[in-house]
Amino acid sequence: MTDNSHNGQKLVVPGCSFVSRRLNELSGHNPLWKGLCLKHWLLTESDKIQKVQTWKELFREFYTDLGRYIDHYGTLKKAWDDLKRYLDQQCPRMIASLKEGAKEEELDGIEAQICCKLSDDYRCSYRIHNGQKLVVPGLMGSMALSNHYRSEDLLDIETAAGGFQQRKGMRQCLPLTFCFHTGLSQYMALEGTEGRSRSEIFYHCPDQMAQDPSAIDMFITGSSFTEWFTSYVHNVVTGEYPIIRDQIFRYVHDKQCVATTGDITVSVSTSFLPELSSVHPPHFFFTYRIRIEMAKDALPENACQLDSRYWKITNANGNVEEVRGPGVVGEFPVMTPGKVHEYASCTTFSTTSEYMEGHYTFHRLKNKEEIFDVCIPRFHMVCPPFRESIVRSQGSARDVSSASFNEDNSSDTDDHNEGELRGINMAAPGGRCPRHI
Repeated sequence: MTDNSHNGQKLVVPGCSFVSRRLNELSGHNPLWKGLCLKHWLLTESDKIQKVQTWKELFREFYTDLGRYIDHYGTLKKAWDDLKRYLDQQCPRMIASLKEGAKEEELDGIEAQICCKLSDDYRCSYRIHNGQKLVVPGLMGSMALSNHYRSEDLLDIETAAGGFQQRKGMRQCLPLTFCFHTGLSQYMALEGTEGRSRSEIFYHCPDQMAQDPSAIDMFITGSSFTEWFTSYVHNVVTGEYPIIRDQIFRYVHDKQCVATTGDITVSVSTSFLPELSSVHPPHFFFTYRIRIEMAKDALPENACQLDSRYWKITNANGNVEEVRGPGVVGEFPVMTPGKVHEYASCTTFSTTSEYMEGHYTFHRLKNKEEIFDVCIPRFHMVCPPFRESIVRSQGSARDVSSASFNEDNSSDTDDHNEGELRGINMAAPGGRCPRHI
C-alpha cells in the first residue's frame, strides 16, 4: 500500500501487486467462463465433468480449435443438435448417414484445391458435420409425384469440391446439395460475380430463350449458409415440413389455410418445384397436398362420399379461371368419423403468383339425395425470389417467344390420377405439364 497525504487526510492507494492479484482472481471466476462456454460452445455441466477441466480451461480449449468461428458456432451447433434430436424420434436412419466433422486442415486443403475461399459459417458447419453419405432419402428434403421424385443430399466437402463450377455463367459456385434422380443441386456463390452476391444460395435454371448457354437464371433459396440451413432446420423441427414415409417433405403449410364445414376440415400445403420450372419462358410449377378429415366425434349417419370438385383460380393479373370435374385425382373418397384422406396434385402457371380456392361436393351415404358443399380454403402459390442471368440483363439474350410474366397461357385438366405427367422429361427444368386441378 502507498500512503499519500492530501489536505491532512491519509489516502490509501492499493499497490500494483494487489490489483494484479484481484484481476487474476476475477479473470478465473467460474460463473464468467461458464456463461461464455454456454453462449459460444453450448457446453454443459456434464461436459465439464467429463473433461475434468475448469470452465476457463474448457473455453480456452474450444477457442484454440474453433476460435475463428466464434460468431457462428453456437447458432449452427444448436441447429444441428435440434435437427438430430428431432430426426432421432421421427426418422432415425437419416442420423446414420451423417458424417463426422471435417478437420481444419481438410477445409484448408479444399480451398487450395478450388483456389477460392469458403465462407466461415460454411466451414463452421462442416467442422460439426461433413455433410452426409450419398443415400436416399436425403437430409435436405424430398418431393414426389407419381412418376417424379426428388430427394436432396447434403454433400460432403470432398464431393462438393469435385462439382465446383468455373464455367461461364456459374463461375465460383459450389454445390451444396445433390439429387440422384433429377441431377438437381443447390449452389452457393463463393464470390460476388456474374450478378450474384457472395454466399447467395440458389437453384440454377438455364434461360431456355437465350442463344448463349451461359445465360443462367437463379431461384434464390438463401442469402447465406447460416440463414439457409437454420431456416430449413426450423421448418423441419417445428413440423412445418412433414415427415412422410420416413423422409422430410418440403411442403409449406399456412396455418390460416384451414376451413371447416360441419364435420369436415380441409387444409392445404404447397411446394415449389424448381427442377420443373423456368424463368424464361415463365413457367412455374407447384405441387399441393390436400388433407380432408372428418371429425372423430361426428355421427355415423353423417358418413359421406366426395362426388366432385370446383376450383376458382386467380392469377397475378386478376384473371379468373373456373374448373369443375368429378372426384379428386381419379378418386371418390368415402369419409367416416375419424377418417383422413390426403392426396397430392400439381399446377403450373406463367405469372409469378396465383391463388386457388373452391369446394368439394359430397352426398350422404344414407341419403344420396342429401348433397352439400365443403369449403376448400384459399391458398397462395408464389414463385420464390429469382434473378435473371447477367447475360439477359446486359441485353445479349435473344427472345424466341412472346411469353411474358404477365401472360396467362396455362391449361387445366384433372381427369387422371395423382401427378400423372405423361410424356414429359421430368429432369429438365421447365418441363411442361398439364395442371392437375
